[in-house]
Amino acid sequence: MPDSAYILVLYYSRQGSTEAMARMVARGVSSVAGFEARLRTVAPVSADTEQIADNVPEDGPPYCSMDDLRNCSGLVVGSPTRFGNMAAPLKYFIDQSSDLWLSGSMIDKPAAVFTSTASLHGGQESTLLSMQLPLLHHGMLIMGLPYSEAGLMTTSSGGTPYGATHWSGADGSRAIDDTELQLCRALGRRVALTAERLA
Repeated sequence: MPDSAYILVLYYSRQGSTEAMARMVARGVSSVAGFEARLRTVAPVSADTEQIADNVPEDGPPYCSMDDLRNCSGLVVGSPTRFGNMAAPLKYFIDQSSDLWLSGSMIDKPAAVFTSTASLHGGQESTLLSMQLPLLHHGMLIMGLPYSEAGLMTTSSGGTPYGATHWSGADGSRAIDDTELQLCRALGRRVALTAERLA
């Protein structure tokens, strides 16, 4: 395993809930010796689906590059739910990864997904499953959360076997609860441990 091994935690967030989840996923990654979590986001898009932001965000992690994707040992992707699917800025970024698909750069790397929704039944699972589709096309190994994670059986808000989830409430003010946090960390840790075994 190279000294610079990292798991890319790539997310888009508008209200801050998905970003908070990403930071918990990153903590789970960092709990595995020899791996760092590389937090990256994507720029918003306009109605014409062109990136509208500057090359460097004003605050928070840098925007993701294709090199960040190419060189990662594993990938965890997060997005708020938009009509049961990932948000357009994240989809726009992933759609630009054809060169990585052609070269096979992502084949056999572990990957996982997470999401935050405003309503409790607002499409958490369909969003996670739709986010997995381009990762499968890249030949990645999809990781979920096994039921050995006790939080899956006790949660009353977020958490699925398809990935970590959070219910933020209609106004986005509901904080991530302890069970959701635990599942976010478990997801990041599982991807890093799998990357370690594969290495």
